[in-house]
Amino acid sequence: MSVKTELFSPLTIKNVTLKNRIVMSPMCMYSCENEDGMVNDWHLTHYTSRAVGQTGLIVTEAVPVTRQGQISPQDLGIWSDDHIPGLKKLTTLIKKHGAKTAVQLGHAGRKAIYEGETIAPSAIGFDEKAKVPAAMTEEQIRETIEAFRDGARRARESGFDIIEIHGAHGYLISQFLSPLSNSRTDSYGGSLKNRFRFLKEVTEEVKKEWDGPLFVRISADEYHPDGNQLQDFVQAAEWLKALGVDLIDCSTGGIIRTPISVYPGYQLRHSETIRRDADIMTGAVGLITSGTQAEEILQNGRADLVFIGRALLRDPYWARSAARELNADIEPPKQYGRSW
Repeated sequence: MSVKTELFSPLTIKNVTLKNRIVMSPMCMYSCENEDGMVNDWHLTHYTSRAVGQTGLIVTEAVPVTRQGQISPQDLGIWSDDHIPGLKKLTTLIKKHGAKTAVQLGHAGRKAIYEGETIAPSAIGFDEKAKVPAAMTEEQIRETIEAFRDGARRARESGFDIIEIHGAHGYLISQFLSPLSNSRTDSYGGSLKNRFRFLKEVTEEVKKEWDGPLFVRISADEYHPDGNQLQDFVQAAEWLKALGVDLIDCSTGGIIRTPISVYPGYQLRHSETIRRDADIMTGAVGLITSGTQAEEILQNGRADLVFIGRALLRDPYWARSAARELNADIEPPKQYGRSW
C-alpha cells in the first residue's frame, strides 16, 4: 500500500506548482566549450536526465550576469542575449519531462577566475594566494546591479519558472554581506543594513523584470566569530521577505577558507531557524542523501524544500530510490513503466 508523504506532495509558489519537494541543487559543471558560456550537449543530457528521474525542480549551476563574474570560464553564462536560445532549449527539454526549471543568477566577485581585473566590495583577497580585487566604484556597483536585472530578463525570455539569486558561498553578494570581506565606509558598508544594500538593490532590479517565484541562496554561517551570525541572516531574511522574496535557500560557508565539520543535515538548524523566526519558506541543503532523512526534514517543519546535490550526481533517479524507501507511489516516465 502506498504511503502519503510530504516529500512527494506538491508545493505551489506564486504561479508555479512543483510536483514534489525534491530540488536539484545548483552545482557547477565546468563543461562549456570555448569559454563562451553556451549550453551544449552535456548540459542538455545532465539536467534533463534528472527531470526524467522525477526531480520536481531543476536548478542550473550558477550563471554569471557578467563575464567578469564567472566562477570559472567553463560555466554556463547569461551575460549576453546570445545565451538565450541555448537556455531556452534546455528549459523546454526539462519541462517536457514534468520538472520545473530555475536559474541561479550570480557573480563571483573576488573569487572569479578571470584574466582581467576582478572586482569586489573591498580590495581584500580571498586568501594569501588569491588575486587582490579592485574595490568597486559606485558606477561599477550600479552596472553590476543592472546586469542582474538584464540576467532576469534573459531568464524570463529563456523560459525559466523560478529565479534564485546567488548570495552565498563567498561570491559577490556574500562578499557585500560579510564584515570579513566588506570594509567599505560608504552606504554599502559598515552596518548590517548597509552591507545588505547591494542585495536589496539587486533584488529590486531583478523584480522589475521578474514576477515569478524568487529564491535567494545564502551562507547562513560564516564560521568565524567576527563574521555574520545566524541571527544576522534571520534579519536579512525578514528584509528579503518584505522585498517579495519567496524562499531562502540555506547553505553555509565560503566567505573565508576555513575547515567545516560536515555531517548529514549539518545545515538544517539554519533553515529551521530562518523558517521559524523570519516566517518565510526555506530550502534545506547539505548531505541530504536518503528519502527518510528528507521526509523527516519536511514533516518536522525544518524546511519546505530539500535541495539534493551529490546524491543526485550519483543517482539521476534519486526520486525513485526515495519513493521506494518511503513506500510512496510516484508515476514513472511512460517509457520506463515496465521496470520502475
